[in-house]
Amino acid sequence: MKNFPARLLKGYQDFMEGRYTTERDRYHELAETGQKPEILVIACCDSRAAPETIFNCGPGELFVVRNVANLVPPYEPDGSYHATSAALEFAVQALRVKHILVMGHGRCGGISAALDPADKPLSPGDFIGQWMSMLAPLAEQVSSSDALTKAERQTALERISVRNSITNLMTFPCVDILARKGKLTLHGAWFDISTGELWVMNSDTGDFARPGR
Repeated sequence: MKNFPARLLKGYQDFMEGRYTTERDRYHELAETGQKPEILVIACCDSRAAPETIFNCGPGELFVVRNVANLVPPYEPDGSYHATSAALEFAVQALRVKHILVMGHGRCGGISAALDPADKPLSPGDFIGQWMSMLAPLAEQVSSSDALTKAERQTALERISVRNSITNLMTFPCVDILARKGKLTLHGAWFDISTGELWVMNSDTGDFARPGR
């Protein structure tokens, strides 16, 4: 355990003495019967926007996929490695989730990078640059608007990106078939880290509004 982060060891100790103790039966049940979450959440890697925390969910309730800027790539069965697509396939076809939520968030670093690409990549492979290039046409459209401030462009692309990911979800045959049969529902949301507000996307109009408004 040399050099293992002390913060993680302390957190684990608190978990075992607290939450695990109160939910021991639930963990035992999940170990015996397996997971059966009804909701897949595609969220950002950002440490400030953890779905399980935001939605106050316990073990076994959410199947969560996190990547830079909560993007869903289009369906591309090309033999390459596709982590998000693989997780999506597993959630839909093996776990048979009933809902898919794409959740964006405010002050997203990936979205910021899409709007203002760095002159030099972080690494020779420029993995982030390649990943965020999925949004390049949309980022160019938003960036070209002189009517928006920098902060407004950021929020706009964060929400447009959620809609784009939902469009890409429908390029997956397994999603398209089940959604058209009414067995799978797609959702979009945007979380404001600063205020804690959750904005939910209207599936008909694409607009975002706070629940109850």
